Amino acid sequence: MCLTTLVTQAAPDFTANAVMPDNSFGSITLSALKGKYVVLFFYPLDFTFVCPSEILAFNKKIAEFKEKNCELIGVSVDSRFTHLAWKNTAIENGGIGNIQYPLVEDLNKEIAKSYGILFGGSVALRGLFLIDTKGVVRHSVINDLPLGRNVDEALRMVDALQFVETHGEVCPANWKQGDEAMKPTAEGVASYLAKHSK
Repeated sequence: MCLTTLVTQAAPDFTANAVMPDNSFGSITLSALKGKYVVLFFYPLDFTFVCPSEILAFNKKIAEFKEKNCELIGVSVDSRFTHLAWKNTAIENGGIGNIQYPLVEDLNKEIAKSYGILFGGSVALRGLFLIDTKGVVRHSVINDLPLGRNVDEALRMVDALQFVETHGEVCPANWKQGDEAMKPTAEGVASYLAKHSK
């Protein structure tokens, strides 16, 4: 099996049907979002177990993503009609309620294929892609089906990317907003490590 990465590459574009935050049906073209950051995340199926925990966790943090000029988009191989039925099902009955970002349908599985995460020809692995304002993938993480993602880590990566773009410094391990970063020089790295390796 050949494993490739989209990081540093243009994000595969798509136009697809979606359920919008107001529960209307609409169409989303990824490239139309240039100028914004995008966290594009795939999940296996509606009306399952780990998936609603992730979708609701992202929704709880949506204001923080918006403050960072970052759009959230969820994608699965379900239809927009199934997405809407899931949104219209109460959380206590296995639904997700009125989440406030689009859920895209990928019935023909072409979007999942283009991102390299179609599993067994049937569902998407838990792939997450951070796309910059120029439409380039700058970070990705792919989890197996039973392993939920960390939404705070997705936010941290948006912060790190924006910090690097603004300051030209690089973000070391465990960096978070407000921490010292490194100058991308031998002296800068040595200075940082001397201070932080104890």
